[in-house]
Amino acid sequence: MNPPNSNSDGNPKGKSNGNMVRGSANSETKYATSLSVYGLLFFGLLAGSYYLISRKNLKIRHVDKKIIVFTLLGTGLFLRVAAAPWIGGFPTDIRLFSSWATSAAQNLGGFYTHGFSDYPPFYIYVLFLVGKLASLPALSSYFTLLIKLPSILADIATAYFIYRLAVKYLSLEWSLMISAAYIFNPAVFINSTFWGQVDSFFAMIVVLAVLLLTEKKVSLSAALFTAAVLMKPQGIIFLPVLFFELVRLKSVKRFLTAAVTMLGTALVIILPFSYNQQPLWIIKLFSKTLGEYPYASVNAFNFFSLLRANYKQASSTLFIFSYHTWGMIFIVLVTALSFFIYIKGRNATYASAAALLQIAGVFTFSSSMHERYLFPAAALALISCILLRDKRLLWLSAGYSATIFINTYTIYYGSPNGGVPYNFPLFITSLLNVVFFFYLVKVVWDITVRNKTFNLSTLSKHSAVAQKQLSNV
Repeated sequence: MNPPNSNSDGNPKGKSNGNMVRGSANSETKYATSLSVYGLLFFGLLAGSYYLISRKNLKIRHVDKKIIVFTLLGTGLFLRVAAAPWIGGFPTDIRLFSSWATSAAQNLGGFYTHGFSDYPPFYIYVLFLVGKLASLPALSSYFTLLIKLPSILADIATAYFIYRLAVKYLSLEWSLMISAAYIFNPAVFINSTFWGQVDSFFAMIVVLAVLLLTEKKVSLSAALFTAAVLMKPQGIIFLPVLFFELVRLKSVKRFLTAAVTMLGTALVIILPFSYNQQPLWIIKLFSKTLGEYPYASVNAFNFFSLLRANYKQASSTLFIFSYHTWGMIFIVLVTALSFFIYIKGRNATYASAAALLQIAGVFTFSSSMHERYLFPAAALALISCILLRDKRLLWLSAGYSATIFINTYTIYYGSPNGGVPYNFPLFITSLLNVVFFFYLVKVVWDITVRNKTFNLSTLSKHSAVAQKQLSNV
C-alpha cells in the first residue's frame, strides 16, 4: 500500500513551473481541526509545565535523565515519521523539491544548467541524497516522506542541541521542559511534517553557528554561517552576528581566518555546480531569487501587513519613502541595535540574543518577508533564555511559536491563490509580532544595560560555575 500523494514510481505528481507559489490552493484540510486542537493542547501543557516547575518546584527524581530525554526525542521522531507519509504537504513545494531531488540525483554538476531552481546550492546536496534514496525500488513509494525527512531529523537534532545546552546551566526539570517545548512545538511540527518545508534544516544550521560562536569556535561558526547563506538568502540576516563577535575580539588574525574560512566554505559548496557556468552565476542566482517577490509583505504577518500592505508592491509609497526603502532603513536600525546589545554584553553569550533580534526585527519591519522567515526565532529565544537565564525569553519563545504557527497554518490551509485577505488572524498576529519585538528589545535592554533579569528558578548545581565560564568567553 502506497502512502497518499506519492507515485509508486517515486516521481512527483504534476510538473513544476519554477516558482514556489505563495498560496495554498490544494493543501489538504482533513487534518486542520486536529492540528488546531494539538496546538491548543501544546500551549496549555506548556503553561501547566511552567507553573509546576516555577511555582510548585516540581522535581524529577530517581530516574536516568538519558532515558527521559531520548524518550522525548524518540517520541517526537516517531510522531513525525508516522504522520509525514499520510500528509501530502504544500503541493507546489513538494513537487518542486521532488523534481529537484530527481534532477540532482541524475546530474548534480549540471543541476543549474539543465533545469530551474531559485535555491542556492547547499541544500541541493541534501536533495541529491534524497533523490538517490528515492531511486531505490524499496523506497520509491515514500518520496514525500524522504522529502520531509531531512527537516524532521533537523527538528530532533535542534531539540537535542537545546537540551545539551540547557542541562549545563539549568535544572533537569527546566532542561526537559525547554527541549520538549521545541520537540512538540506545533510551529515546528507544521513546517517540517505537514508543509514539507526546509526551515527546520536552516534553523539547525543557524543554531549550531550561534552555539559554536559562544564556545569560541569562530572558524567553525563562520563556515556554518556561510552554509546558511548558501542554503537560503535570508541567512544574510544572521551574518552581522559573526561580525559583531569579530569586532568584539579585536583580532586581525581572527578576522582574516574567518574570511578565509568563509571563502573556502563557499568555494567547496559552489564549485561542483560551476562547470559551464558564467563566472558570476551565483551572484545572478541570488539577485534573481531576492527579486522574485517585490512586495511589501509576502504573506508575512508583520508591520507592513498590519498596514494592509500584504502583496502590495514594495515600490509603492508609504509616507515619504517606498516600502522597500523603509524596509532597508529598519534593517539598518535593527542591526545597529543588535550591535549595541552585543557589544554592551561584552561576551559571546549574547550571540543568540543578537541573532534573535536580527530575525525578529527584520521579519517584523522589512519588506519582501515570507510567512516562514520568522521560524528560527522559536529556537533562538529558547537558547537565549538558557544563556541569559531570563524567563521572559521563554515567554517570548512561546509567543513567537504561537504567531509562527498561526501564520504558517493560515497560509497552509486558508490562503487560496496567493495573498491572505486583511482579516482578524492577520491583524492580531501582525500586531502581536510588533508587540513581541518591542518587548524583546525591552528584555535585552534590561539584561545588558540595566543589569536586570527575571531569573529562572531551580537552577542546577553546576549552573553558577557554567555561567561564570560563559562570562569569560
